[in-house]
Amino acid sequence: MVKVKASHILVKKRSEAERILKELQDGADFAELARKYSTCPSSKRGGNLGFFTHGQMVKEFEKAVFSLKKGELSDIVKTEFGFHIIKRTG
Repeated sequence: MVKVKASHILVKKRSEAERILKELQDGADFAELARKYSTCPSSKRGGNLGFFTHGQMVKEFEKAVFSLKKGELSDIVKTEFGFHIIKRTG
């Protein structure tokens, strides 16, 4: 079974996600922005969700994270929880 490790930033508005994604693309620190902006409890850990396998996350999130290479950032991913920016870390 394939395991991935990822971090994410979760916000309610697409416009906020777009602004954060731009900051990340300009070199901002992912964990720092996750602690500052993310509404997920994982924000305390810099957005770190740890390791997980297929079937543990909502479909849109899972599809995005499994398509990334280690170190890559996703585009904005919309789920029932809001708008995510995902970084595959392992």
